[in-house]
Amino acid sequence: MANPLLDDRLVQLLLEDVLDAEALTALPHFEDHGKETFGLYLDACRRLGREVLFPTLRPMDLEPPVFEKGRVRLHPSFREAFGHVRELGAISATRPAEVGGQQLPLTVATLAHAYLMAGNLGVVGLAWLTTGAAHLVEAFGSDDVKARFLGKMYEGQWTGTMALTEPQAGSSLADITSSATPREDGTYRIRGAKIFISGADHDVAENVVNLVLARIDGAPAGTKGISLFAVPRLREEDGALVSNDVQVTGVIHKIGWKALPSLALGFGDRNDCHGWLVGAPHQGLRMMFQMMNEARIGVGVNAAATASAGYHEARLYALERTQGRALEARGAGEPVPLVAHPDVRRMLLRQKAIVDGSLALAATTAHHADLAEHGPEDARAHHQLLLDLLTPVTKTFPAEFGFEANALAVQVLGGYGYTSEYLPELFLRDQKLNTIHEGTTGIQSLDLLGRKAMARGGAALQALGAEIQQAIAAADAAGLDDALRAPLSKAMVRLGKTSMALGQKGLAGDTLGMLGHSVDYLTMTSLVVVAWQHLRLATAAAMRPSRGDFEEGLLRSARYWMATELPRVEHLAQLCETNEPSYLEMEPDWF
Repeated sequence: MANPLLDDRLVQLLLEDVLDAEALTALPHFEDHGKETFGLYLDACRRLGREVLFPTLRPMDLEPPVFEKGRVRLHPSFREAFGHVRELGAISATRPAEVGGQQLPLTVATLAHAYLMAGNLGVVGLAWLTTGAAHLVEAFGSDDVKARFLGKMYEGQWTGTMALTEPQAGSSLADITSSATPREDGTYRIRGAKIFISGADHDVAENVVNLVLARIDGAPAGTKGISLFAVPRLREEDGALVSNDVQVTGVIHKIGWKALPSLALGFGDRNDCHGWLVGAPHQGLRMMFQMMNEARIGVGVNAAATASAGYHEARLYALERTQGRALEARGAGEPVPLVAHPDVRRMLLRQKAIVDGSLALAATTAHHADLAEHGPEDARAHHQLLLDLLTPVTKTFPAEFGFEANALAVQVLGGYGYTSEYLPELFLRDQKLNTIHEGTTGIQSLDLLGRKAMARGGAALQALGAEIQQAIAAADAAGLDDALRAPLSKAMVRLGKTSMALGQKGLAGDTLGMLGHSVDYLTMTSLVVVAWQHLRLATAAAMRPSRGDFEEGLLRSARYWMATELPRVEHLAQLCETNEPSYLEMEPDWF
């Protein structure tokens, strides 16, 4: 059987029964859409992911990009695969019609695009980088900058990047040193070096537009002095494209994500690198957070998709591969499929619970993004609070737990899982990057606890609590037993108490006491949020007129999560509240 990448039944349940995506068409922004257009786009993405992108995954992993004569050459099949993504209109699918987009809800596009990500994340990654960079130009660029770059980027004729990181600064953007010198023609001369820039050079599109953070000469120190510039690899002069003094200085060799090149770049070695200011001077980091937050959600979707593809590889293998006798047969009888063994079922159910929870979380976050921007005016603030709170969770949970799911997929295949003849080891390598890029787990935890959870006196947590109470009430009305409802209610109360205790430490000036266990706090929040997703899935399954295999599986996944994961909340809360000191007291020399 072929790997389906995602379970179509789960996608349908999320869009129709859990999130009611069709109701979004009552909003003016989405009024030209309906169930039919949503279905057409989903079907197109399914076919593209399964039939075109997935067959290129292994070949691109085996033949990474090549650096020759100062240029980067991608796998021969990359151009055609990327061309199909362009033709689908995926790059601008969620953008307004006036800039060439299809104006699809993020709720729908998120799940549709998960099929593409599961098929080949490298090809799709180049498209999503372009979407994010073009959206920055759309949101903040002058009319001249938009006219110069926007159309070609949304069409995929030119691709885009985010160029933040510098070799000496890493994630500390306050320490970047790239400079921008103003010129009489209104452009700037850019000088500096960037590293880990995905897709900054290739041979599948005409040009690359780098969205670069740099300091205008004389700008304030720290993050307050950072500006944003559009810096193309080639610039237009007299109707022709000429070199813009942007050079590839190195190709990063990676354990995964091999199809999409990660590069070191040099700007302005000949003092001829032209950059166009995007937005107001010294506001670059604030604007770049638009792209970073979109990318963080995208990373979560990607992680969920990779976990899903790995899970289905393991599931199909376990259904087909016979090995050993049934435990209750005491060594007698014929060999049975792997799925008959209890420990294999344990590993498969854990993968399923992670995958289902991750996809539901990503779709829910996208739904709040749609409503925060386009919903009724009086409800937008509520949805924005939830979007802000859920973003670091959506980035982190599918990546961290998805890595565990992919490791379990390897384990299900046993010795074969450790070989390159089967795909689980590839998914495991690809998945690891999702815990790192767009802000590591530690960075996401500081954002969640230091900013999002405490903002406006904990208003976002209150909004989350209200959503969870609604879900519990709906589960009760659907007849779900207390074992699926009570653990979530108890865990949410515990999360609230811990948040209050940590907030009081922060107000008292005890920053380390508040943030010392921020990753544990993020994990605790994630367990609660994903339990909420499982309860909603279980409720939707219980409300269907008849229960089949799919619905029974969702009910068992929810029970598993409540019974095995939510009890961890109490332990994590204690670690946070006591600021358990084992690693905090470690001196550098003791390591």
